[in-house]
Amino acid sequence: MDLDKIRMEIDDIDDKIFELYEQRMKLSAEVAEQKKENKLALVNKSREREILSRMSSKSEELKTYTRMLYNTLFSVSKSYQRSKLYGESDYRKKLAEAVNNSPRVFPNSGIIAVQGTEGAYSQQACDKIFPMGDIMYFKTFGHVFDAVNKGLCDFGILPIENSSNGSVKEVYDLMLEKNFYIVRSYKLFIKHVLLAKEGTAMGNITEIVSHPQALEQCSEFLKEYPNIKTTYFSNTAAAAKYIAESDRDDIAAISSKYCAELYGLNVVKENIQNSENNYTRFICIAKDMLLYPGSSKVSLMLTAPHEPGGLYHIMAKFAALGLNITKLESRPISGTDFEFMFYFDFEGSIESEGVLELIDEFHRSSDRFAFLGNYQEY
Repeated sequence: MDLDKIRMEIDDIDDKIFELYEQRMKLSAEVAEQKKENKLALVNKSREREILSRMSSKSEELKTYTRMLYNTLFSVSKSYQRSKLYGESDYRKKLAEAVNNSPRVFPNSGIIAVQGTEGAYSQQACDKIFPMGDIMYFKTFGHVFDAVNKGLCDFGILPIENSSNGSVKEVYDLMLEKNFYIVRSYKLFIKHVLLAKEGTAMGNITEIVSHPQALEQCSEFLKEYPNIKTTYFSNTAAAAKYIAESDRDDIAAISSKYCAELYGLNVVKENIQNSENNYTRFICIAKDMLLYPGSSKVSLMLTAPHEPGGLYHIMAKFAALGLNITKLESRPISGTDFEFMFYFDFEGSIESEGVLELIDEFHRSSDRFAFLGNYQEY
């Protein structure tokens, strides 16, 4: 047969498969009703294993593909049964209410929690998001979360990842335990410079201080000076302030030109970061779920079933809706035996029925789940 005839036969088979699939899903709905009446669990693993064993034994050549097909079919069937068993959930109503009750315009002011001190990159990101904001500085990222959660501040600004150096692990770990929602994010171009007191030359420097992330982002530059000691600081602005207040003339800080002007320091070296495409992504967090118009990115955390194909079935749900996952990060759950929480960023809006259903299903089916927000990114 030529290709066109083969495709015609495939189309005919697909039509027949769909008719049988539709019948199967109707029977799945009847199974859901029986489970509801008899208060039975949604998942029946022994029944799934029985079907997998029976169907995969029909063809040795297609055994693996048959198991893949039926595992996908089970996942779809359970999703459909779940909707029949539980109907519209209170959580889904909560998400819909948040859309309706959120302000229509993102604010340009408020009391904003920022980690560090004046001149920190977090402060620079804050100025971009809230040009009329009042900033309160805190010592640690944890204190920023707490200030927002307790209502001391309206919003908080936190770095979450760098284009050259990856995720800010401390913030991801805190996200597992803190209550918050992301309401906006901003990508700030990071241009590191080496700062020292007026008159300090490169040859005189014996120690460079900065935040660990900044030091790693400038690792190629530092390799050129293996005899210079590096020391960690809480952030780049605090490092610059330390240099300005120190009596020593043999130390320097990796920081920004903004801090050079702020603390009266001299730029010894410019453009010392490894990459010219060096951006840090900052998230803006709030205590309440606020969903501003135009939000196009969703963040959430959940656990995958601790079984073969657990993460695959989660990913398949995104693919089925045509949703683009822009980030996937796993973090170990403290106190568990190698269990992980997965962090997802994907493009979408909960004003879309499909996205709303997906989030609601994850909320119902995951042992641990957190919807972190639907927001715009700049």
